[in-house]
Amino acid sequence: MVEKNRVLELPEANRNFEKFRIEPPKLQDRNVTYRFTEYRLPEHYINLPMRVLTIRQEDLTKLYGNYVKGGIGNYGTIYGRGYFHNKRDDKASYGAEVGHLSSANGPVKNSGAANSFVQAHGELYQGNLTFGGKARYERDQNYFYGYDQSREVNTDTLKQVYNRFLAEGHFNNLIDIKSPLKYSGLAGVTYTGDNFTAKETNVYASFKTTYALSKESGVLVDVDAAYANLKGSEKTFGRSFFKIRPAYTRQVDKLSLVLGGTLAYTSDTINDSRKLNLYPALEASYQAIENKLTLFAGATGDLQRTTLYSLSKENPFLNHDQYIADVNKGLEFFGGLNGSLGKYVQFTARVAHQQYRNLYFYNNALRDSSQFDLVYDDGVTKVLQVFGQLTYNQSEDLRIGIKAENNSYSTASLEKAYHRPELILTTFGTYNLYDKILFNAELYYISSSYGRITRGADSPPALVGAGSELKETDTVVDLNLKADYRFSQRLSAFIMGNNLLNNKYQRLVNYPTQGLSVIGGVTYSF
Repeated sequence: MVEKNRVLELPEANRNFEKFRIEPPKLQDRNVTYRFTEYRLPEHYINLPMRVLTIRQEDLTKLYGNYVKGGIGNYGTIYGRGYFHNKRDDKASYGAEVGHLSSANGPVKNSGAANSFVQAHGELYQGNLTFGGKARYERDQNYFYGYDQSREVNTDTLKQVYNRFLAEGHFNNLIDIKSPLKYSGLAGVTYTGDNFTAKETNVYASFKTTYALSKESGVLVDVDAAYANLKGSEKTFGRSFFKIRPAYTRQVDKLSLVLGGTLAYTSDTINDSRKLNLYPALEASYQAIENKLTLFAGATGDLQRTTLYSLSKENPFLNHDQYIADVNKGLEFFGGLNGSLGKYVQFTARVAHQQYRNLYFYNNALRDSSQFDLVYDDGVTKVLQVFGQLTYNQSEDLRIGIKAENNSYSTASLEKAYHRPELILTTFGTYNLYDKILFNAELYYISSSYGRITRGADSPPALVGAGSELKETDTVVDLNLKADYRFSQRLSAFIMGNNLLNNKYQRLVNYPTQGLSVIGGVTYSF
């Protein structure tokens, strides 16, 4: 039976909340004893050498500071060259060069030539200063072979020899990166004498400074001075020259500016030369595409020193007793661009309008058309110049380029720009095949020019108008190639071919040039 009303009651439990406590052990003094047993290995049983781990330093490439080369070719050609230089040295650099090239024969009778030189040079490094200098001697021998080959001549009267001396010293602090002031200077003297009576001494000096006002601006001052004395058979005259060019430079973001001018003085008297001249020196360049395209423009002018030393190198068939004047580039406006296409292609394009006074030209002499007189335009010679260059440099092994310059002359008194061609085009390339065979090729294109000759070697000046003839020179297409084959780092063989197309042309009126010529030889380095 279930009793529903029954209530179960339990007694209250007794809760004990006291925690158990464990007494910590009592600390007692303990005496601990240690025993050390020394054990040593016999020294002759082990050998532990110390090795310091370092990065292996690369070996310097062996340098051969000297070489000699020599060869022979057709036209009775003898070629020799020597270069001697000290090796790695952080205190000084010095060396010497010698060279010789001669041909017993030429395109016509009495057209052999010989050119030789010897030079010594050196530099001394003292902290941030560099001191240096050079001395050079040149001897050029040629013959006036542009005469009528049908007549007999005395070869002694055809011979022309130029002896040139140069001595020059220079100094600079261009490697001093901390100094805001950079400067460089040089001073020298040249002497030129020919086989007749011409003797020229030219003393010159120049000093260039730049001072950085900040990272974006600076000032520069260039100074040039010279004095030349030319003695001939009938006259002796001296010519003074001085030029100073101060300018302020400024970099504004991608825009570079040069603001300045040039003050120049010459004592020339040809064509009533202007003694004192003032030219602008204004240039601006803008980087349109960083490291890819730069645009530039400006307006400048200049007084350019001209001496027998430089003219005799340019044209060895000069007549004696010539009047020489400095070239006065009165005003030039120019503009252009340069940059790169991709990684390997660089380009430059430039257009300029130039105005010259006393720009010299070569014309065949009245008495002897085999020699050349310096003639000057009586007035302002205007020139429109277009220049372009494109080069491809894949690496040190391959380089290809093309360069073109076109000068359109507008003369004031001369009928033609005598012996100044309008277009000169040059294509060049070098290729290194496995560092074993080296190729170097050049292709020249030179447009024709003009020269006026007198009919008959002894025609008097009164018959120049009736007995003279304007002659046009040939267009020049000349291909040259050089190849070197290396047997070792010290020994190699070379072959040089000039005018490989064997074109018969005259670069100067009455002066044919050599046809196909080949020179072969060896080079030894040590």
